[in-house]
Amino acid sequence: MAAEIVREKLFRFTGDELPYTSTVVIDKFVEEPSKQHKRFMRVAATIVVERDGHKAMVIGQGGERLKRISMEARQEMEKLFDAKVFLEVWVKVKSGWADDEARVKSFGYE
Repeated sequence: MAAEIVREKLFRFTGDELPYTSTVVIDKFVEEPSKQHKRFMRVAATIVVERDGHKAMVIGQGGERLKRISMEARQEMEKLFDAKVFLEVWVKVKSGWADDEARVKSFGYE
């Protein structure tokens, strides 16, 4: 669910600019004890794109687009998981990942 939330925000804020070969991988999803919050989740996600130009598009000028994607995804996760969420989002380029069957499977696709 966390990956789909980030992916939905990614496509909402990039529109038709970004190819649908982009994906989101969850690197960390753990619940940690917290004195301030009833529940606290730590989530790390990686947005995988195929080209450097796509990476720049996702990050946006001064990081503004990535910040907005992350903020809105975090807010939606907090509602869904009924927890305070700390979300880290990274963008990585992996050229040709969609054509590499092993890599596609490693990202959770059949």
